Amino acid sequence: MQTSPPYELYKLYELYKLNRTFAATMKKGKTFAIHTLGCKLNFSESSEIARRLTEAGFQQEEQPDYILINSCAVTAVAEKKARNLAAHLHRETPNGKIVVIGCYAALRSQEILQWPGVVATFGNEDKMNVIPFLLGDAIPEKPDFFTSFSSNDRTRSFLKIQDGCDYHCTYCTVWKARGDSRSDSIENVVAQVERICHLGIKEINLTGVNLGDFGRKNGSSFYELLKHIEDANFPTRIRISSIEPNLLTDEIIRLASTSNVIMPHFHIPLQSPNNRILGLMRRRYQREFFAEKVLKVKDAMPHACIALDVIAGFPTETEEEFNEGLHFLGSLPISYLHVFTYSKRPGTIAAEMDGQIPPQTKKARTNHLIQLSEEKKMTFYHQHVSEKRSVLWEAEDKGDFMFGFTDNYIKIKTIYDKEKINTIEDVLIQKENLVF
Repeated sequence: MQTSPPYELYKLYELYKLNRTFAATMKKGKTFAIHTLGCKLNFSESSEIARRLTEAGFQQEEQPDYILINSCAVTAVAEKKARNLAAHLHRETPNGKIVVIGCYAALRSQEILQWPGVVATFGNEDKMNVIPFLLGDAIPEKPDFFTSFSSNDRTRSFLKIQDGCDYHCTYCTVWKARGDSRSDSIENVVAQVERICHLGIKEINLTGVNLGDFGRKNGSSFYELLKHIEDANFPTRIRISSIEPNLLTDEIIRLASTSNVIMPHFHIPLQSPNNRILGLMRRRYQREFFAEKVLKVKDAMPHACIALDVIAGFPTETEEEFNEGLHFLGSLPISYLHVFTYSKRPGTIAAEMDGQIPPQTKKARTNHLIQLSEEKKMTFYHQHVSEKRSVLWEAEDKGDFMFGFTDNYIKIKTIYDKEKINTIEDVLIQKENLVF
């Protein structure tokens, strides 16, 4: 597999393309807007597209010539949001040409092209080709991997380092929409981290579809990447986004436990606390392995925040299995849960299974899991009262307050002070400054 070119060569190529099209673009006075649905990867890619179009002379406006929708298809609700958004934007800007990109476009391009106002679609593997499409350039072949990072937020950036997935879980369409697993090179990721640091951004969230699979096909590994970033001692905080439990290795845990750069915050997808259901999902571990991984993290970093994903109402899940799984989750030293109600995705194995759970039962189980998550978060937050932890203050404000997150992802508030934005400060955690 080819790796991404060194950053400097990549930048020279980009500058060549931009200079070639700049004058023509300015004469046309093209305008665009971009709307993003779904995951952090989408936000990263949308920011990259917007940045490149702006560099090429496009202007962002509310009622533009071109309307880009970066879509999600992880659930039926996500697809509905994309349809509703496209219809709304067409009503608001009837002369705007709509281009739908992303997962929904990858899975159902022909359907989307029938929507009013839609002139083109681009899936994930050729998503960046929307740029030459709008510029009027020839569209190149699909790249093996394209780098992107977000820069909309003054304090945080989402840096895409991996894409696609080879796991093919029975409930999931992301591997169909995103393609096979592929990664950036260590060299280019380190160059991108340096570039983001030069923008003054104080926190970088490494993102991917299956992040821990980084480098496997390039002869490297996610641990090697983290070690390179650690050794470079960049002036930024690094967060690891969702990483599979079987790919969160002991060496990654050890590195994070002694690092001043990698934050003690782990998002580890479980999906089900029941081994039978995990088997039906085609997950690559059992719950005992997951529990062991959580305990290893906590043993190395007692203060670490651990979040997990869990799906409520997977086909054939019995009431007894759900309640026993709820008890299992309650016994783990986790910090909070991301709860998803199972959604039938066309073309998946799970959608054709017997024993589909009624909607009202799925809703009830979802609510029980959300309640457990709230209890876990409250317990985790209160465990750290009277401790001092580093907080990155954000631009978000509400009334007289501003907000930030500690290194271990506890949300804190303080009296609004513009000078604090994008600064890191050691703060004494008290019940009064916690934000649930």
